[in-house]
Amino acid sequence: MNAILALLFPIAATTGHLFSPLTSFAMASETTLPASSSKKPKLSNYLSTIPQGPPDAILGIAEAFKTCTDTRKVNVCVGAYRDSTGKPWILPSVRKAEERLLSDAAFNKEYAPIAGDPTYVNLALQFAYGKDANLSNIAGVQSLSGTGACRIGGHFLSKFVPKPAGLTKVPIYIPTPTWGNHIAIFQEAGMDVRRYRYYNSKTNRLDYDGLMEDLNNAPEGSVILLHACAHNPTGCDPTHEQWHSISELIHSKSHHVFFDSAYQGFASGDAEADAFALRYFVEQGHNIVLAQSFAKNFGLYGERTGTLSVVCSTPEEREAVLSQLKLIIRPMYSSPPVHGASIVKIVLSDDELTSEYYNNCEEMAHRIRAMREKLVEVLKEVGSTHDWSHVTEQIGMFAFTGMSSDMCDQLTSEYAIYLTRDGRISLAGLNDGNIEYVAKAIHAVTDGKSITS
Repeated sequence: MNAILALLFPIAATTGHLFSPLTSFAMASETTLPASSSKKPKLSNYLSTIPQGPPDAILGIAEAFKTCTDTRKVNVCVGAYRDSTGKPWILPSVRKAEERLLSDAAFNKEYAPIAGDPTYVNLALQFAYGKDANLSNIAGVQSLSGTGACRIGGHFLSKFVPKPAGLTKVPIYIPTPTWGNHIAIFQEAGMDVRRYRYYNSKTNRLDYDGLMEDLNNAPEGSVILLHACAHNPTGCDPTHEQWHSISELIHSKSHHVFFDSAYQGFASGDAEADAFALRYFVEQGHNIVLAQSFAKNFGLYGERTGTLSVVCSTPEEREAVLSQLKLIIRPMYSSPPVHGASIVKIVLSDDELTSEYYNNCEEMAHRIRAMREKLVEVLKEVGSTHDWSHVTEQIGMFAFTGMSSDMCDQLTSEYAIYLTRDGRISLAGLNDGNIEYVAKAIHAVTDGKSITS
C-alpha cells in the first residue's frame, strides 16, 4: 500500500498527509504572489511618425472659401452646378424620380449585387453607347461614380494589358492638363502614369499637333486616356475630323483606349451629340474601357453613381471580363450604393422623365454658355483689351482662362475669389449678381500682363 501511495502521491508517502493535485492548486492560490511591476512596457507608437498630408488642391480651396469671412467672396472652384441664384439645383426629373422611388413600397435597402443593379447598368450603357448598342458584348459594372470607375478600370488594365517590351508596368498616357485625381488614381492602381501634350498655353487652344506626336511616340500597346467630351479643365475638345485622326493613329499603334465620360448631356445640352467620340471609337473597332459618371449630368454628386464598362469582341469575352471586374470590386468595396442608381434607372426607363431630363440638361448647358459669353462681354466692358475668344470657344462647366498662378493667388488674396491656381474658373459659380465683380477683378490682375505663356 505504501508503495502505491508513493507512486501516486509522493508527499503523502513521506509525511502521512494526502496531497492531491487539487490540494496543490488550492494551496498555490493562497500563496502571496510578488507585486507586479509599476512600469508598463513602452509600446511602439507608429502614429507619431506619420507626416501631415497636403490638402486636396480643389477641396482644400473649397474649405478655405467656407471659412472666409469676406462678404465679397465668390467660389468659382468646385465643379458642381449652381442655378442663377447660386444655389445647388436638383434636376426636376431627378426630384420626380426620387419621389416615385420613396413612395414605392417595394423599394428596400438590401445589398446590390457585386456588379450593381443590372437594369441600371444596362440603361447606363445604352445612354453612353446608344440604344442600339450590342450589350451582349459589353461588360459593365456599377461603380462609385467616375473616381471608382477609373480605379476599377486602372486595376483591370494594370492586371491584364500586356506590358510593352522593357517596361515593368503598363503605361497610361494622360493629357496635360487633366482632372487632378487621374494621376493618383492610376498610380495607386499600379500603372505607369505618363503625359501627352493636350493644351497649348501660347494659343490657349488644343495642342493637336503635340497630342498626335506624343501618342505616336508612346510605346506600342500603351493605354491612352481620353476625355469623352468637355475636357476638364480646358474645355477644349477635338473636332470630329480630329477625333477621326486620333482614332486612326491609336489603331496604328495598337494602343488601348480609356474614355472618361463625366459630362455627357451637360457639355452641349445634347447627350447624343456629346457621345460622338465614344461611339465613333466603338464603330472603328476599339475595345475601349469607359468610366462613366452621373455626378455632373444628373446632379447626383453625393450619391456616387457611375459605371465602368469594357467593350469586348464576343459574349464569351464579356463573361470573362465581367468575372474579373467582380473579383476586383469584391475586396475593394463589395457592392455599390443603390439610391442614386435607382434614380437614374427610373429616369432612363420612363420616356416622359427621360424627355424632361434631356430638357434639364439643355437648361444647365444654356446657363453655362450664357455665363461664358457674358463673362467675356463684361470683361470688354470694364476695359480689358485681352483676346478672350478662347473662353467662348470652350465647352462645358469650366473656363480655362490662361491666367497664371500668381494672378489666381491675387484674385483670392485681394478679392476673395476662390479658384484653382491653373486659371480654371467654374462658370457654374457665376451669376448676374457677381459676374461684374469677378470680371473687374480679373481685369485688375491681368491688365498689362500676358494671359498666354
